[in-house]
Amino acid sequence: MKKAILILMLLAVLAGNVSALDAERKVMDNGLIVLHSQRTNLPMVVVNLLIKASPLDVDAKKAGLADLTAGMLSEGTGRRTAEQISEEVEFIGAAIGADADDDYTTISMSVLKKDIDKGFDVFTDVLLNPVFPSKELENMQGRIVGSIRQSEEDPQYIAGVEFGKAVFGEHPYGRPVSGSVESVTVISRSDLVGFHRKYYAPNNSILSVVGDISSDELMDIMKKYFSGWTRRDIPMRPTYEVSVIDSPKIIKIDRELTQANIVLGHIGIERKDPDYHAVSVMNFILGGGGFSSRLMQRVRDELGLAYDVHSFFMSAKQKGYFQAGVQTKNEAANKVIREILVQIERMISEDVSKEELDGAKAYLTGSFPRRLDTMSKLSGLLAQVEFYGLGMSYEKDYIAGINKVTIEDVRRVANKYLYPDRYVLVVVADQDKAGIKDSP
Repeated sequence: MKKAILILMLLAVLAGNVSALDAERKVMDNGLIVLHSQRTNLPMVVVNLLIKASPLDVDAKKAGLADLTAGMLSEGTGRRTAEQISEEVEFIGAAIGADADDDYTTISMSVLKKDIDKGFDVFTDVLLNPVFPSKELENMQGRIVGSIRQSEEDPQYIAGVEFGKAVFGEHPYGRPVSGSVESVTVISRSDLVGFHRKYYAPNNSILSVVGDISSDELMDIMKKYFSGWTRRDIPMRPTYEVSVIDSPKIIKIDRELTQANIVLGHIGIERKDPDYHAVSVMNFILGGGGFSSRLMQRVRDELGLAYDVHSFFMSAKQKGYFQAGVQTKNEAANKVIREILVQIERMISEDVSKEELDGAKAYLTGSFPRRLDTMSKLSGLLAQVEFYGLGMSYEKDYIAGINKVTIEDVRRVANKYLYPDRYVLVVVADQDKAGIKDSP
């Protein structure tokens, strides 16, 4: 436990010591893409293995399979029980974890340099040899079901789930990554074995390694621990179509609440969209810029109707979504909804000011180094940059892309990617008090 605390302290100390997205890129004979950035300021190594296995590869009836497979990796292998894995990892003060996202699965590890061999021994055992014990599977399914049921009491969770369904329809992005009570309970051990066998392949993965390890040392590790990982044919992903709805869709959910939970939005953009930088600047001005954003200034500062109101574009491998969110008194819900739409319409019909533009660009470029200020952040970002095909010059390209955005660009992308007349509105509230109108 003391060693684990030491690693966390070292990771915290690293803030400010890591900068620049520089890394070597190699493709191994088995198809595994390896990204390596040597950092010798601390005796640590951080690893992120990104596997292209996600809800995009899962049928709706088995929603949650990708996340459950990831969660079960450390519950037992052919060589170790779950208890032995936990004890060995804790003994060397390492940390190993795995989970799934909308687009991919990540297995991560942080370990002290002196324990790197032991760390990779456990890491690759968990990756390559999970046995998905039936008893542990039942226990984990029970925990997930309990967590889902607890979440279903949270109005924000309810609003988010209903929003996803309405925006994405049958697309996997419209389902919670963890699945539903119904889908999780029907997942079998054979489902996990099959999913792991199909998608956990080197030619379907990206390994990002950052820390006190040289290229030669890393290649020795690769030969020792990854040589038995062989490439295989990866099933083609199903294709999904999602489009903007034709007219506003309003979903009212009645709960005994003093605060109305409001989510308003629609389909968004892909992460690799060439307008990503302009959209980022536009959204910062609209609702992503905290206290400086228009939504915050109008709804919170001028009208005093909410403590927080925000907007964001969640971009992904396929089209993500745009969302504005707020909590306010039931009686103020209609007024706040209308104000959100007014501010969206303003972005479309009016140019932003030079001060707004300059402020957004300064923040977005100035805050970028914080995405690289620890080994964990750098390792994760390297893998994502490779996954989304953003290029190893991403750091320079991002800053240059933001700086190139003009006032005209902001208005152009607002017109292209904001839909004040074709949105999904979800309101979880005391509906009698809120009196949500069918046409805000």
